[in-house]
Amino acid sequence: MFKNCIMFMFLLGMVSAGLAQNDNKLKGIEKEFEKILEVTQAPGFAVAVVHGDKTIYAKGFGYQDLENKIPMNENTLLAIGSTSKAFTCALLGQLKDEGKLSFEDSPIKHVKELKFFSNELDHGINIRDLMSHQTGIPRHDVSWYLFPSYSKDSLIQRIQYHEPFTGLRQKWHYNNFMFLLQGVIAERITGKSWEENIRERFFNHLGMERSNLSIEELEQSTNKAIGYELYKDSINRKMDYYRIAGMAPAGSINSSVGEMANWLKLWINNGKFNGEQILPESYAKAAMSSQAVISGGLPDKENPDLHMSNYGYGWMISSYRGHYRVEHGGNIDGFSANVAFFPSDSIGIVVLANQNASFVPRMVRNMISDYLLVEKKFDWLAYYSEIKEKRKEAREKKESNSQRAQNTKPSHKNISYKGDYFHPGYGTINVSVKGDSLFANVKRNSYYLKHHHYDVFNPIEVTEHGIDTSETGPLKFNFSTNDAGEISALNLKLEASLDPIEFIHKPEVIDVDISKLKGYEGEYEVAGMLIKVYTKDDKGLYLFVAGQPEYQLLASDKNLFLLKGLDGYKVKFAEDNTELSLIQPNGTFKAIKK
Repeated sequence: MFKNCIMFMFLLGMVSAGLAQNDNKLKGIEKEFEKILEVTQAPGFAVAVVHGDKTIYAKGFGYQDLENKIPMNENTLLAIGSTSKAFTCALLGQLKDEGKLSFEDSPIKHVKELKFFSNELDHGINIRDLMSHQTGIPRHDVSWYLFPSYSKDSLIQRIQYHEPFTGLRQKWHYNNFMFLLQGVIAERITGKSWEENIRERFFNHLGMERSNLSIEELEQSTNKAIGYELYKDSINRKMDYYRIAGMAPAGSINSSVGEMANWLKLWINNGKFNGEQILPESYAKAAMSSQAVISGGLPDKENPDLHMSNYGYGWMISSYRGHYRVEHGGNIDGFSANVAFFPSDSIGIVVLANQNASFVPRMVRNMISDYLLVEKKFDWLAYYSEIKEKRKEAREKKESNSQRAQNTKPSHKNISYKGDYFHPGYGTINVSVKGDSLFANVKRNSYYLKHHHYDVFNPIEVTEHGIDTSETGPLKFNFSTNDAGEISALNLKLEASLDPIEFIHKPEVIDVDISKLKGYEGEYEVAGMLIKVYTKDDKGLYLFVAGQPEYQLLASDKNLFLLKGLDGYKVKFAEDNTELSLIQPNGTFKAIKK
């Protein structure tokens, strides 16, 4: 026993020495962190470093609240975005170990109402494909980002209208909806919400007491960060929190680096934390192993030791300077994150920043990795400056090469573009007219439509700061017409790998009092053909021609009606109701009232 005790003390001494050695290696790095804040103009960030089962470093830099100069610290709550995905996959890893599902199961086995775009996908996709982004369905992120819903079930219904870009398991492609689906599968199996499962199965066991799962909870918390964007590369501008709502399983966790450090310890120790086996070891090893190939992952100038670019379950797999690395980034309005660990080195790093689409988390992660793992350090500050300059040049070049036809104008008056444009896999875009301008309105935002050329417009977000017409992005609103020459659809290139998504135009319909509608009743004759117009059950105005279906007439303007379900056909009544005009794609025909 004495010998064993001596051996235990010897091993403990080795571990302590290792921790001290790693801690010592980080000396001087804080000066580099301050330079990162200066160069990136980030309001702030927090970082924690784990070695084995110990947190060897945790600190905040800059500000969690820039206006009020409130410092960032290791306990500040920030949105971790898509680094939430490993939590969602881990739920399924636990359920698999409990014998409640198989990764080879069809998702439809657990979510009965689920449908995909084709029968092939309905019968081919399994849960493993959802976890490793191998369904062949691209992101379709606009569907949830601009058309949010608190109902996970309503979001699930949109999936059947999301077109794939390639065959099942042919190419890796990131997809947030497939992580929503994993969360719902866990809900159906456990009878508890995704939020309850995450809290009960992970937060409670990992001491993540302040971590939460919604913006509503974040707003009620103390010591929380405000998100910012760097506007025009020079101005830090506050951003509203994004309420991810029903898409929570894909990225809604808010946490601190202090508490996320415990999540890293769980992974570094093969699913065990404080002696408790929270994750099955077999799942932990599978999740941090290559399940899908993202790209070739070939070495380059900045990454001479890169040998792979793969995906596990909620984790990205690569090598860094010859060390096996498991990591995932996260981005949501005003916040950026990176959570990484080196299994063979027992080192974990989490970086959370309150800057939108920021390079800071990756730069800090790589800088710490250099300090702890290699002798020769890479100049990440110089690399960032080079990347920033290249992006600026590319943006300016793209703007100068814009293929815009000069001296064109829209084919119709503004009023013709009004109405709702609908796609079942996304939602409704309403186009309205204010003054002499067109605006596109969705559930979350409003956009001024700046004319580009022909029937193509640039959408520019209307913010509390106004409308900055110099801020035009690559997305274009392209209106198309039917055979009658009417605006019939709105086409948006939302997925690079797919044709434009078509939103069908539903012109605005106005309410007309039934007594007014009765004034249009009667029989009208054209070329020996009798047209009957009548009201029915006080439900509206109808038109009937022998041998054809009955059509309901929907008022769209004064004396002007659309034929419901018949695109491009209208009826225009004379002011004195003595005649009507049938407006059709092949011409306009007058009918006289008998």
